[in-house]
Amino acid sequence: MFLANRRAMTIAEGSRTWEGRLVEGKFPLRRFLGGSDHSAVFLTQRTGQDPQKATLKLMEIAGIDPERQLAEWRTAALLSHPHLVRIFEAGRCEIDGTPFLYLVTECAEEDLSQILPQRPLAPAEAGDMLLSLLGALSYLHSKDLVHGRIKPSNVQAVDDQLKLSADHVMPSGEGNIRRRDVYDAPETAAGIVSPAGDMWSVGVTLLAALTQDASFAKDSWGDPAVPSTVPEPFRGIVRECLHLDPKRRCTVSDIVARLQPAARSVPAEPETPTSHPRRGFSRGTAIALATIGAVLVLGLVLFFSRGRNETSQPPATPAQVSQQSAPEATPPSAPPPKPAAAPKPDSRGVAVHQVLPEVPQSARNTIKGKLRVIVQVEVDPTGKVTSARLTSPGPSRYFANLALKAAREWGFSPPTSNGQPVASAWTLGFRFGRTRTEVAPERLPR
Repeated sequence: MFLANRRAMTIAEGSRTWEGRLVEGKFPLRRFLGGSDHSAVFLTQRTGQDPQKATLKLMEIAGIDPERQLAEWRTAALLSHPHLVRIFEAGRCEIDGTPFLYLVTECAEEDLSQILPQRPLAPAEAGDMLLSLLGALSYLHSKDLVHGRIKPSNVQAVDDQLKLSADHVMPSGEGNIRRRDVYDAPETAAGIVSPAGDMWSVGVTLLAALTQDASFAKDSWGDPAVPSTVPEPFRGIVRECLHLDPKRRCTVSDIVARLQPAARSVPAEPETPTSHPRRGFSRGTAIALATIGAVLVLGLVLFFSRGRNETSQPPATPAQVSQQSAPEATPPSAPPPKPAAAPKPDSRGVAVHQVLPEVPQSARNTIKGKLRVIVQVEVDPTGKVTSARLTSPGPSRYFANLALKAAREWGFSPPTSNGQPVASAWTLGFRFGRTRTEVAPERLPR
């Protein structure tokens, strides 16, 4: 035990000194992100025409079967699903004469374990998270694979999209593992890995997300009791996930049926040779699954239509524009007037179509004080938003994504230069409170 602890300290201390090194001559170790008693994680960058930020994990070879681990990683690298973190490359390397395995994956901005110490998820957030997990698991289980390690630290946000890490994916039924914490199903202590084990992990993760507490799932003589304060349908879902007998646990399709009674199953998404995870997807997650796709599309339509109704200055209809810009009537005897020039907008520009995010009251109830989010938008000469990005997301990815969605729907009267409309950039400062949302637009200098 003493030697194990001593070794862990040496790895942690040594890994910080590795910043700046190259792995395999192509992956620079930019910044140490964290580690464990057998691994270290760094921020890195993939080379190529479009250099891309990524994460590199170094794992000690001692105590594992390196060939088997590499085989599992390379199998996972072939997977393509919008809610699985992409694996780019895996291999062997040496640092200071010590052999390691390395794994390069998409870089996550944050994970659920970083959010829960601050606050629990609102039911709406938990529902979005759950749908993402179910989509990924349906895909894996259809290929006779299991995730094997669902827990808050492995529920990650990548480019505003919720994803499960993929470095633990393994074939169903494989043994040679052990139970490490309450997120692992009890039968994993006997080396049993199955889709039912993933469902146990989903139940514990869901309840931890809603209550900030997973201690209820510790070993007991019977099925763990689910707190009565957990709202439905989540309480029933957790209860059916946490049967000690794996055969009694619910399936992915069972949970979907509870979330959306009209849906009876979640088919795995078809995989094509050129398919890649969709980028720019917000954590207000919508899974591209046939059985629930129509419901999610309808939800988005309602969301944006309601958002427009909340604007303080609704856009003019074509008829109103026509009435406002029409020239005064010309007496019949006068010569035909020249075509009237379009009215010049304010030289500095102004926001003419402001959309406020629609926030469920259950989510507002989790806010203490004011929650601030800043979005920068690029606007073309016609006044249309062409891009939006978070410059200050605040502590909650959920509220940041609501602000980002709303910002994309804004419209502007563009500024002018020498009488001509020009492109512009703006910051939109959103302030979420328990009763209302405020926003302050500000044009950025060019």
